[in-house]
Amino acid sequence: MLKISDLDEWRTYANQLRSSGATVALVPTMGALHEGHVALVRAAKDRGDVVMLSVFVNPLQFDDSGDLERYPRTPEHDLAVALASGVDCLVEPSLGAMWPRYPAPTSTTVSVGPLGALFEGAQRPGHFDAVATVVTKLFALTGPSRAYFGEKDYQQLAVVRQVVRDLALDVEVVGCAVVRDDDGLALSSRNRRLSGEGRSRALALSRALTRARDATGPASTRRALLRETLEESDVEVGYVDVVDPVTLLPCDDGASGVARALVAGVVEGVRLLDNAPLTVGGR
Repeated sequence: MLKISDLDEWRTYANQLRSSGATVALVPTMGALHEGHVALVRAAKDRGDVVMLSVFVNPLQFDDSGDLERYPRTPEHDLAVALASGVDCLVEPSLGAMWPRYPAPTSTTVSVGPLGALFEGAQRPGHFDAVATVVTKLFALTGPSRAYFGEKDYQQLAVVRQVVRDLALDVEVVGCAVVRDDDGLALSSRNRRLSGEGRSRALALSRALTRARDATGPASTRRALLRETLEESDVEVGYVDVVDPVTLLPCDDGASGVARALVAGVVEGVRLLDNAPLTVGGR
């Protein structure tokens, strides 16, 4: 496995792969790798792509310096996971290389408009502009490629798809299904901060999605089930909603067809997200 930290070397390597006829797959991560990330690598390898996995904790998308400091950094573990999962190139750019002016703000940013102001964006203003900015830079460095993202951070996936669509970037965005632990909890680097009791309470997120999916009736009925299930387990509700899977705008009770249920909750100070597809206007 090749390891790269230099941005010019990153660009050159990706260009060489394409020149040889290979399809480049980019798996962008912030490290603390787990089976969810491995599933993205596996999906890329299944399509015959050459996998470049990037590890970069982007400080621009943290509005809380404490949260940035607490974010898990596990370089030795990440190296072992990347090797075991068949990553072809591990890219670990430095903060100075990515944002030379940091902590001063970078002069050029990408704004994603109303989509970035919903849900997570309402609670963390500017977060998705920061995500869009760093992802656009990752895409610029990698060049034409397939980029693999997990559906666990569904709003992030929607934002990335919008950026690629609006800016006509030569990137195919591939969304991969949420990976869950045996107990149903969506895999996340933040899960390691939960105690055993906290993890038990956190299972209410996946349980809420299952109840909402299996229910009948309009979107408002599903929203009520989502909230009720979280509150029953003493999960602090961030938000619950049933939305259009592309725009993330709330479905009204006249909506019919495929939708997305979104839930966010806080357990033991840890913010957890989950989501699932469902059908409204029937089963």
